[in-house]
Amino acid sequence: MAMTASSGVAHGAGNPDAAGQAERSPFARTAELLAPYQPGKPLITLSLGEPQHPVPGFVGPVLAQHIADFGRYPLARGIEPFRQAAANWLANRFQLPRPVDPESEVLVLNGSREGLFFAAITAARYASPRRGKPAILVPNPFYPAYGAGARAAGCETIYLPTTLANGFLPDLDALDEATLARTVAIFIASPANPQGAVASPDYFTRLKKLADRHGFMILSDECYSEIYTRQPPGSALECAGPDFTNVVAFQSLSKRSNLPGMRVGFAAGDSKFLAAFHELRNVAAPQVPVPLQHVAVAAYSDETHVEENRRLYRIKFDLADKILGSRYGYVRPAGGFCVWLDVSDRGGDEAAAVKLYRDAGVRVIPGSYLSRPQSDGFNPGAGFIRLALVSDGESTAEALHRLVETLD
Repeated sequence: MAMTASSGVAHGAGNPDAAGQAERSPFARTAELLAPYQPGKPLITLSLGEPQHPVPGFVGPVLAQHIADFGRYPLARGIEPFRQAAANWLANRFQLPRPVDPESEVLVLNGSREGLFFAAITAARYASPRRGKPAILVPNPFYPAYGAGARAAGCETIYLPTTLANGFLPDLDALDEATLARTVAIFIASPANPQGAVASPDYFTRLKKLADRHGFMILSDECYSEIYTRQPPGSALECAGPDFTNVVAFQSLSKRSNLPGMRVGFAAGDSKFLAAFHELRNVAAPQVPVPLQHVAVAAYSDETHVEENRRLYRIKFDLADKILGSRYGYVRPAGGFCVWLDVSDRGGDEAAAVKLYRDAGVRVIPGSYLSRPQSDGFNPGAGFIRLALVSDGESTAEALHRLVETLD
């Protein structure tokens, strides 16, 4: 069935309370939910997707070598060695139509989150006039920066439910012409957060055709692309054509290299869009310190630590396979480090999160906090909980055993 703009928008889009809730951190909401309780056992946190594997050994020496560069303002576009390293990594990692140009098709970011936020604002300014109120399409559940960016851009946020029935990716066939005609951008996450679904080349190709026909941007969040236990996920850039028109991919070192506190990533793709993006970021966005960019050069030039990272996640997903089995609809995700569990018959996501914290000392995120109700009241995250398998193997196994003992 075709999805009209109205059927894709959450109830209360014009309601300040609803809008404010859409911008609130799911972690803040979880903290409020659990505040009346104490953990029943020593706490194991599976709520925050903050990698806990060791920081690569090269970080300290590279920082020390470039410590004097903290004494100057960084250029917003990034130093040439960083842009070249990012371009080289993309060429080596993905089957691109051609290598990206580090001069015009790569921009450094202060982590992918701020890039995704500012990209929404840029897309609204960059697009040609729309027929109707400009809209930004967002998968539902979604990373909160998408919704915040769409709202800051003054666009209508259209939530596209991602469920088991559609492979946890937005159903492109459900988008009607009227909605597409006023779309300025679509956010797509592959691997998806929280479900770990990976878009196929065919999916990206179909999305690219829609973007070209209607003149909107594909903002492809690929920060989990290096966390997988079987097949490496692809990139939207692989299906973007020789000029990467209407496609920008966002990458980060937070997950790939266990450097969430360093806040370094990049955007790559459509040069015309990136030129406009750079103009906005040059006056409004945080710059990336030059020493951190040199660390990123080292990170994007080394795969050994990334392979070790994947090995550690593989061990934890093997544990999840063994301990969870097929409980709660568990299926090993294609990418990322999150587990998406159906607890709808255990009282729902909030009740399960409280019970796990209060009785088992396991902290998780209610799925409804990561998503918003559609116009028919359906919340695609309701009844699910998200676990991030970021702790060490022993803690992960203990948490999963406690989860099963508590919910079964």
